[in-house]
Amino acid sequence: MGSIHLPERCGVMLLPNCTLFPHGGLPLFIFEPRYRKMLDDALEGDCIFAVARLLGDETKGLADCVAPVGTIGLVRASREQDDGTSQLLLHGVMRVRFTEWFGDLDYPFASIEPMISVFTPEHQSNAAMKTLRGAVEDAIRPLPEEVQLGVFALLDRAEDPALMTDIICQQFIHEADLRQNLLEMNQVGDRIPVICEYLRKASAAAADD
Repeated sequence: MGSIHLPERCGVMLLPNCTLFPHGGLPLFIFEPRYRKMLDDALEGDCIFAVARLLGDETKGLADCVAPVGTIGLVRASREQDDGTSQLLLHGVMRVRFTEWFGDLDYPFASIEPMISVFTPEHQSNAAMKTLRGAVEDAIRPLPEEVQLGVFALLDRAEDPALMTDIICQQFIHEADLRQNLLEMNQVGDRIPVICEYLRKASAAAADD
């Protein structure tokens, strides 16, 4: 992913109650004509477009009905059907902020700026990752051992707290508003207590059931 050149502008797919995190995967069914055109343009170019959460009626103007932060993604696989629709897998690359919307194309199109996740102080990275892993371990303890091993293998891919928070958010956070709030947090340290509290409550609710 480090070799990918991010464009200054890109197509944007608007989805209600949908948030993609960096390093996460999002399967998509492309059927609307405007997004079929967007996909065609992406596949002819850099295979990149962004996903943003739609918050309201598009007719009121995109700047007012789209969340300010989304994720730019890379098309990892795409299969076009006989009817012109497509099934694809989008791999999240980086958080981006939408700075300006343009109306001269058939699909949503915006200027973007990258949002870099930061964890400070750096010397506490290992402790932060242990805290996150512990919260996940507590939450998945009731699950079968093979499921737990699969989760741990996923967490073992994380080399830093930023990546680990994104993996956990993509896989374990299911509330739409909370997912968006976490996506918009630049500071990784701000995400960690929110994630741990969510997992604690989810674990307690599961225990009560």
